[in-house]
Amino acid sequence: MKFTDTHCHIYSDQFETDIEDVIEAAQNQGVGRFLLPAIDASHSEKLENLAANHDNVYPMFGLHPCSVNSNYLDELTVVENQLFSSKNTKQPVAVGEIGIDLYWDKTFLSEQKQALEIQVNWAKKLKLPIVIHVRDAFDEIFEVIDELNDDNLTGVFHCFTGNVNQAKHILNYGGFKLGIGGVLTFKNSGLDKVIENIDLEHLLLETDSPYLAPHPHRGKRNEPSYIPLIARKLAETKGVLIEEVSRITERNTNEIFFPTEL
Repeated sequence: MKFTDTHCHIYSDQFETDIEDVIEAAQNQGVGRFLLPAIDASHSEKLENLAANHDNVYPMFGLHPCSVNSNYLDELTVVENQLFSSKNTKQPVAVGEIGIDLYWDKTFLSEQKQALEIQVNWAKKLKLPIVIHVRDAFDEIFEVIDELNDDNLTGVFHCFTGNVNQAKHILNYGGFKLGIGGVLTFKNSGLDKVIENIDLEHLLLETDSPYLAPHPHRGKRNEPSYIPLIARKLAETKGVLIEEVSRITERNTNEIFFPTEL
């Protein structure tokens, strides 16, 4: 079986001392590709270096909504240069992670919306998918994407934890998948009841490492080698074999991020 961790921050400080062991452990579990979402300029060098040094590690470039503040235009200048530069060691597979997060702070909501709109338009111009972070902000995200969605826009709503109606709203855009991670394994999350109503063809696997480790590792550092735990829970939820989850989610991953491999 093959898997892809479509969203992992394994360039973060939590992996500084053992990143090669982490990648090897994941590969031993069948995880063959690692997609790295950006946060902001302070993390860029580590992200780009890790991607440059591994054939199966792929960068994304974008400004995380929690890093949007009064200097967001300066940060976006960095992102623009990363996305449009012909000198990249490795070309990005997506614009992300971008979005709106109102869980911690609502101070910069206007700036978050503007940053999202700018980056979505860059993605459309480059014909790259977007990776959307949404927390306590589905209505605000939908307001932006409803306006900007067209045949040139594809992507994933990462770490999806919404309800059935929100899932259907996303899937009605036509070019989006839902990223499913460790929350699916949490006993009282209720996400399994939502996913029961969503076809596998709309789902991707992710860890969001080092965050949101699946059961039985909840509360500890998450890592890509735990993808099979999420896949098994997804297989159980959908009433299929884990091999089917592997086959379909790999196809879905290629559809969004690696269309030339279809």
